Amino acid sequence: MNQRTRTLAAALALASVALVTGCSDEGEPVSFDGPSAGPSVPASEASRPAPAPTSARTSAPPSGPRTVLPTGPKARFTTQNTLDDGTKIGMATLQGEKSGFTGKVWVWAPKQYFDPKYANSGFPVLIALPGGNGYPNNYWMGTDLKLQSSISKWADAGKSLPFIVVMPVLNPDDRFYYDGSDIPGRPKMGTWMTEDVPDFVRANFRTFASRDGWAFMGSSSGGFVGLKSVLRHPEKFKAVIASGPDTEPDSPLWSGHEQERQANNPERLAQLYGAKPAGPANDVYLAFQIGTRESGLKNLKAFIHTYTKGPVKTRLQVIPDGGHNARTYVRGMGDGSIQWISEHMQGPVSAP
Repeated sequence: MNQRTRTLAAALALASVALVTGCSDEGEPVSFDGPSAGPSVPASEASRPAPAPTSARTSAPPSGPRTVLPTGPKARFTTQNTLDDGTKIGMATLQGEKSGFTGKVWVWAPKQYFDPKYANSGFPVLIALPGGNGYPNNYWMGTDLKLQSSISKWADAGKSLPFIVVMPVLNPDDRFYYDGSDIPGRPKMGTWMTEDVPDFVRANFRTFASRDGWAFMGSSSGGFVGLKSVLRHPEKFKAVIASGPDTEPDSPLWSGHEQERQANNPERLAQLYGAKPAGPANDVYLAFQIGTRESGLKNLKAFIHTYTKGPVKTRLQVIPDGGHNARTYVRGMGDGSIQWISEHMQGPVSAP
């Protein structure tokens, strides 16, 4: 990302980490094994189906959504934060089998995940990526930005699916930006993000086999990685909320590797994918967000105008008085972005 983007996002990351206050059980083991592992569900809620957007698929389509039960091995999670509803954000260290990179991953599961009526259902996954270097922390793991509590509120209101939120580190160090890609001679951050992290989630959580249950969201540099990942792997991921992103890879580490850089260029990827036929098997949903107080609107409008064709579906959320920061983007999600992607994804299916 450009220097202004990195600087602003990094400043927010530092502020966010500083604002996170420790909870009384911070560092204690936490389990996401199933309904018995989470907070109790009041009897008044136990018989009530999880609200979801009107158009979202919360019941099985004719072929039925295939749930993938946790494959193991189980990770050792420790508590990082606890929300007001009792749900927890846990952290584990992932040794990426395919990328060879080892880094931290934070995870939050919504209260519906622990409801017995969803005990045999998969849940949709939202991989949330920060701006800036995104190392050694992912600022979405804090409770001050209210990403998880907002998703919980939106799910209750029928504006969002109850996503599992997964928050991996974005880069392997705080010196360079790797564009979420396998840059030759560097740590394989593209493989980490699109293979190792999903494999880790499948090992520990009930998920869906199809791409209908997998999406990204990210701000600034994280928005770029989410956008690129969906367009590069549309067979794995269906949607992204990309907030204040660049639309071309610009890491200095690409020097001497132009062919590989273009293979990770969202503009090139969108052009190629847009030539494919539209339809449920191919469609991807790119939800862009940008505040009125930041630059980049002209570029996003140009991207949308040029590449919205065939299976490439787009939406633009312009956030009034919004700046280039995570709080602005959470507000934009509530104003429509999270509902739009939810309407095109698979929600959990309750027992009959």
